[in-house]
Amino acid sequence: MSRPVAFGCLALSMSLVGSYVALSKPLTAALPVFLLGWLRFGIAGIAMLPWLKKPADEAPMNRQTRWLVFLESFVGNFMFSICMLFGVSMTSAVSAGVIMAAIPAAVAVLSWIFLREQIPLRVWGAVACAMGGIGLLAWSNSGATHAAQSSAGNHAWLGNLLVFCAVLCEAAYAVIGKKLSGVLSPRRISSLINLWGFLLMTPMGIYWALKFDFASVHGGSWLLLIFYSLAASVWTVWLWMTGLKGVPANLAGIFTVMLPVSATLVGVLVLGEKLSSMQLVAFAIATLGVLLATLPSRNALKRRYTDA
Repeated sequence: MSRPVAFGCLALSMSLVGSYVALSKPLTAALPVFLLGWLRFGIAGIAMLPWLKKPADEAPMNRQTRWLVFLESFVGNFMFSICMLFGVSMTSAVSAGVIMAAIPAAVAVLSWIFLREQIPLRVWGAVACAMGGIGLLAWSNSGATHAAQSSAGNHAWLGNLLVFCAVLCEAAYAVIGKKLSGVLSPRRISSLINLWGFLLMTPMGIYWALKFDFASVHGGSWLLLIFYSLAASVWTVWLWMTGLKGVPANLAGIFTVMLPVSATLVGVLVLGEKLSSMQLVAFAIATLGVLLATLPSRNALKRRYTDA
């Protein structure tokens, strides 16, 4: 795979993640969160049925691989969906975009804790930027007047906290994925973790489905649900895993900058949210953190292009 194609896959993957994070806000207004998650995994599962079959050249999964697949789905699909959907329903898409910019820094910290990877000084700077952006966002929310706050805004602090928990889930997903990508294909990983997500969400999904009036959901929301399901479970995972085949992981990380950018743009341009000056500063600081965490060092670039 050529570098430009790989770059395009990675950028499109992160852009889709940011857009579905933002667009999940109107979906949580139309459907209960657990029902929404259950339908998402079900729709994506139908689309990925052919991917479940084990390729002939793939080794059988051992106990450790099965456990990692389950853990990848529980943390990265099940818990991420719950935290992200509940969080976005209580805060703005713009705020969610700023907080999601902390993902690269969170990945670095978890890799340091669990994989014993060394963290350069600039990555610690990225962690500081991520925390600074989130802190500034929290401060700007707490300074809002009661007259300007909506009923959802009164719980914005909880929504922001849940989105941050989703960031930690996504970081754990990335760390676990480092191990899985060496033994399973991108399609198999996508289909297996989606199947586990569907099974985990089924009890609460059925409970809410029996109580919910499906006739109250208009056609536009159903189309948005289909996009959300395919983008979240199929397209983004496949695009990211495909792009990684042609690009080193540390270079691929640069493209996570597209996540907060697309989430914020969708929030402002599609959902009609306002971007305050304080949020803009928080967004800039958080985006700087993404670049610090993901840009390869000068020595790494020299080695890469010397080897090429």
